Amino acid sequence: MEKVIDESKQGDSLVLDQKEGNKRKLFIESYGCAMNFSDSEIVASIMANQGFNTTQKLEEADLVLVNTCSIRDKAEQTVRKRLEKYNAVKRDHNPKMKVGVLGCMAERLKTKFLEEEKIVDLVVGPDAYKDLPNLLAEVDEGRDAINVILSKEETYGDIAPVRLNTNGVTAFVSITRGCDNMCTFCVVPFTRGRERSRDPQSIIEEINDLWNKGYKEVTLLGQNVDSYLWYGGGLKKDFVKASDIQKATSVNFAKLLELCALAQPKMRIRFSTSNPQDLTLDVVETMAKYYNICNHIHLPVQSGSNRILKKMNRLHTREEYFELIDNIYQIIPDCAISQDMIVGFPTETEEDFQDTVSLMEYVKYHFGYMFTYSERPGTMAGRNMEDDVPEPLKKRRLAEIVKLQQEHSGQRIKEHLNTVVEVLIEKESKKSNLHWSGRTPQNTVVVFPKEKYKVGDLVDVKTTDCTTATLIGEAVGYSKNN
Repeated sequence: MEKVIDESKQGDSLVLDQKEGNKRKLFIESYGCAMNFSDSEIVASIMANQGFNTTQKLEEADLVLVNTCSIRDKAEQTVRKRLEKYNAVKRDHNPKMKVGVLGCMAERLKTKFLEEEKIVDLVVGPDAYKDLPNLLAEVDEGRDAINVILSKEETYGDIAPVRLNTNGVTAFVSITRGCDNMCTFCVVPFTRGRERSRDPQSIIEEINDLWNKGYKEVTLLGQNVDSYLWYGGGLKKDFVKASDIQKATSVNFAKLLELCALAQPKMRIRFSTSNPQDLTLDVVETMAKYYNICNHIHLPVQSGSNRILKKMNRLHTREEYFELIDNIYQIIPDCAISQDMIVGFPTETEEDFQDTVSLMEYVKYHFGYMFTYSERPGTMAGRNMEDDVPEPLKKRRLAEIVKLQQEHSGQRIKEHLNTVVEVLIEKESKKSNLHWSGRTPQNTVVVFPKEKYKVGDLVDVKTTDCTTATLIGEAVGYSKNN
């Protein structure tokens, strides 16, 4: 649940430059969070070396892969409908087509998909993508193939991802895999395994390569980036067994941020997602020290009620969260903070809900992602708690906090009216081909007339108007960081 779901990207089919000599066609579609879309790039890179070029024509595909998410019921239902579509095309147009499920849903529903429902040929968990060539060979021989073993070591640090459907300006760089937090509502520890971090040198090399290819911004990605800890490899929980030299030379997230900022001083650095219990002030101080680290922290809280937080196994209290917020604003006054929030968690009372409302009033988030609780099979809450809050009540509470968040977003965005903000141009505005769209370091969208500027430029923009989500202005020149 702590992973941001970009609704506009759900179900995107990916395409990349055709590799000469490749004869087979791959159709790959992604659902879920940024980690899944990043993983699809890794898969495309592996398959390109196995003779597959991507296609966006489902009917001509030799192999169809759907990269899945187990975070929300909606995503699972959507993927099931897509599998029905794939199988209809396979039956009616292309009997040789092979269909595979990747990612979190694959790990959780492996037996159901492959043996009971017989709707896929191939099931590949999030740590087994390197095994795809072997699994595909099994499928080509007419056998079902499965690998959902969760690895203690796999970070894909040695795979250079193929950037798919990219604007050529921004890119994701995965730094950790798995999660140790065991929040009771979340299936991630069971589908992506225990927490392990990627070699910092491979991260820096990927960032340098992206800069050389013209990228201007990277987002360091992980289920819980603040838990990043490199001490030569292995699980984070085993750090206590590390040697003295390993501990002395270890790299935590604050140090990694600094290494990234120094490696490419003109490249913007973002990160997601943070966890309140693990976000230490040295990370915030590092952000304040380096101009190219963007002043935005996605800091999911999930509930404002201490009682509900305890039932969620969130290892922070309401009071500790307030203290963290205060410290962030003290160190970085113009930092934007965004949230994830769940309403209707089992046993949530009106008093618990009002604690969430009062927390939002205190923080006044810049933006947020809000959900009603949805029971996920395999989670601690799904196994041990009754989903006892009536659906109409959940929906009423959700509507209330969505409305409140819109008010706060409107207040926050007005703080930047009639100021000059730095904008990285990412694309043409959706509403006008005469305007550019980009984002500030605080992750606020800005639109302004194109004039002489181009995608990838860093531009200073004088803001003159706004909606609740977008600043509007005019360019006054290139940024000093361009």
